[in-house]
Amino acid sequence: MNGLQDKIAVVTGASRGIGRGIAQRLAAEGVTVIINYHHSAEAAAEVVAEIEAAGGQAVAMQADVSQFAEAQALIKQVKKQFGRIDILVNNAGTTRDNLILLMKEAEWDTVIETNLKSVYNCSKAAVRFMIKQRSGRIINITSVVGLSGQAGQTNYAASKAGIIGFTKSLAKEVGSRHVTVNAIAPGFVLTALTEVLPEEMQAQIIAATPLGRMGNAEDIAGTVAFLASDDASFITGQVISVDGGLVMQ
Repeated sequence: MNGLQDKIAVVTGASRGIGRGIAQRLAAEGVTVIINYHHSAEAAAEVVAEIEAAGGQAVAMQADVSQFAEAQALIKQVKKQFGRIDILVNNAGTTRDNLILLMKEAEWDTVIETNLKSVYNCSKAAVRFMIKQRSGRIINITSVVGLSGQAGQTNYAASKAGIIGFTKSLAKEVGSRHVTVNAIAPGFVLTALTEVLPEEMQAQIIAATPLGRMGNAEDIAGTVAFLASDDASFITGQVISVDGGLVMQ
């Protein structure tokens, strides 16, 4: 047994892409998953239906987790409804790519608030309950761009690098209460965001990846499931690159 059966997990930004894959994998492992979404109630309902059709349990909950009050309310509602929160996957994210000389202040602020501030918002709320439980898993989705940088993505890279520092610092704060905090740095993963990249750019990415392909949501979801399991109980403060070897440290 991996210790995931009957656990309660919140996955932010779970109505599509990587978050959707994470939610489906955790549910397949016996976790009851809260599908957090911001805009698309229809997409979130589809994820819930897919999970339930496969025999799993899931509930959709709306919240803009970049907003402190909404994130706090989300976590409190989960605690009220289910009695505990065992796993938090901070996955919500967005991009507003631009060269810095052309980047508008709103493009910077939106990415920092959605990608980085949401991690603070949700983690602050969840940690309060996890410390009392003396158990919990926080898994933050960062990016290889947070490790290597990328032209035209100063806002995105800053937000994802910030998540790495946050992960290591929080791991040191809560380790004594048996709460682990880790991060996953995906490479280029086929989602709605990356499918729009020109074929030439996709080919360049694949050529630069030692394993010779782009990733998929399942690649990331498998690592989340491992970090949430009993097998990872002695792992904290780590950043695991799941990128086909694209960025080697």
